[in-house]
Amino acid sequence: MRQIVLDTETTGLSPQDGDRIIEIGCVELVNRQLTGNNRHYYLNPERDIHEDALRVHGITLEFLADKPRFADIAPELLDYLQGAELIIHNAPFDLGFLDAEFGRLGLGPTRRLVRGVIDTLVMAKEMWPGKRNGLDALCDRLGVDNSGRQLHGALLDAELLADVYIYMTRGQESLVIDVRGDDAGQGGSVERRDLSGFTLPVLRASDAECAEHEALLAALDKESKGRTVWRRHEPAAPVTG
Repeated sequence: MRQIVLDTETTGLSPQDGDRIIEIGCVELVNRQLTGNNRHYYLNPERDIHEDALRVHGITLEFLADKPRFADIAPELLDYLQGAELIIHNAPFDLGFLDAEFGRLGLGPTRRLVRGVIDTLVMAKEMWPGKRNGLDALCDRLGVDNSGRQLHGALLDAELLADVYIYMTRGQESLVIDVRGDDAGQGGSVERRDLSGFTLPVLRASDAECAEHEALLAALDKESKGRTVWRRHEPAAPVTG
């Protein structure tokens, strides 16, 4: 599966009011592996940059004066995104700007130009309801090094989001030992081991561990204001007396 982690920086918050994209960063994943086939564009927006936006990304109009327009890079960007699934944090924001830019060229909307879109902000809210789920917060929660993120930058943020997405979706799907080595794709193989003869020990949680677990569930339930799934499906307490 080919996926593109995408982020943009803009002149402001509203494409409806004429704000434009000034930076696009794209990071390619193929079968959840970083390929290094990335794209990065600075764009001349042909309009002023709002002061609030400038404080976020630090990209000045003077720096962008000699950069290409969106129309100049659109064919290359479309070719790059073709057939890929986009991974975006707070997708409506970036898609709104991309839709506006493509719309000026008689193209779009963006969802029709790609295979699909995954919004990692929606994923994070489902996984950690009631928590802060901005990119910095997710990096801290998942152990992704974001120490170099002093200002927002589309390529850096896309690289961080790629790591965050991999951590958010990781999981052992099968007991497979990879013995391909460096010759993967050159006749290498994946060896599957029969584990049916092994007896796996069952480790019971101690009373203290069970109490800590219940305390954690109670805290999560409180933060989500009683909307946690497990509380809705808990068995009713037996009636005594």
